[in-house]
Amino acid sequence: MNKVSYILKSSRFLYGVYYYVMSALLRLLGVFVGQDDKMILFNSYGGKKYNDSPKEIYEYMLSDHRFDGYKFVWAVQEPDKESVPGRALIIKTDSFRYFVTALRAKMWVTNSSMERGLDFKKKGTVCFNTWHGTPIKSMGIDINDGNQSFKSKSLVRADIMLAQSQYDIIVFTHAFKLPQSVFKMIGLPRNDNLLKYKENDICRIRKDLGITENKTVILYAPTFREYTKGKSKEVILDIPIDCKYWQEVLGEKFIVLFRAHYEAAEHVDVSKYPLFIDVSDYQNLSDLIIASDALISDYSSVFFDYSITHKPMFCFAYDYDEYLHKRGMYLDLETEMPFIVHRDEATLINELRIMHEHYESFCEKTTAFQEKYVTVYGQATERSCDLISDVLSKG
Repeated sequence: MNKVSYILKSSRFLYGVYYYVMSALLRLLGVFVGQDDKMILFNSYGGKKYNDSPKEIYEYMLSDHRFDGYKFVWAVQEPDKESVPGRALIIKTDSFRYFVTALRAKMWVTNSSMERGLDFKKKGTVCFNTWHGTPIKSMGIDINDGNQSFKSKSLVRADIMLAQSQYDIIVFTHAFKLPQSVFKMIGLPRNDNLLKYKENDICRIRKDLGITENKTVILYAPTFREYTKGKSKEVILDIPIDCKYWQEVLGEKFIVLFRAHYEAAEHVDVSKYPLFIDVSDYQNLSDLIIASDALISDYSSVFFDYSITHKPMFCFAYDYDEYLHKRGMYLDLETEMPFIVHRDEATLINELRIMHEHYESFCEKTTAFQEKYVTVYGQATERSCDLISDVLSKG
């Protein structure tokens, strides 16, 4: 299915044919598929992983007696490789069974989309969309004209959509053509754990990652560039960093947790350098946020999540002008970010080396960013389940 997906994403004509034909067939099929008012269908990132806010909601529901009689279904791309606790049925995304289940389920809980680039949602189906972060880069209809990224003809579905601040609501109402009435400003369930961890959690996670003591741990989590593709049209993450230079300068005192974006099929190889640990396939981003002492990113929503911890953040935007032109951004990083926007690795590394000397100052800058852009957080999982229970109880 991945090869088919790449072909469809690289040809707007073929995708158009697929969209109209398959959407029509699924809507017709929906006439014959009855709705199950006790079924909830979950996915995360289109089925790529069992994680993020849908995971937190699902696991809370397992011990919430209001959902005792409900059937839970998780859709993932590789059912044999995913371990989902509890009583959920595991099905394969994009299979015939998946589409029938999506037509049957009363509630969809997702952080992206259930329709796989199509349009078949029933009128009686309720879509609870947590989304997967607050955006810096342009989304939906706001993406710059001429951008070569895949643009789905289907809408971002949400009967209820979560937000962390008024900024989220302003962006998403325009980018996804959603009415303000669908938004609930309660934060993101995936971030609740960022307020609950203790020192022994940090030690446990670091030990599991193989990090030795007395190391400053940096999480480096860049986003993808949809216009940077390999020979087979897969997105690649070709970051212009000199790993050997990083190793020589930072290797004695630092560890860098390198996390490539899930959209990037290929990325820079850091395996030869002890400074780096590749955590691109690590399921739980919250663990990495908890275990790290600071963050490096560029145009990723991880800035907003990380700001809740009030730990130092650094912006490495080596291709700022190109990204602004080709993708577009909601924020002028050089005026809105309360820290330096680094265009080259040398200045970034120099700032990392002095981080501990000015630690409180760096933390204050992160706090200022959080207070402006993440105004609600901490109890999103419980409040999400309250919302879902209320909707389902009304039939």
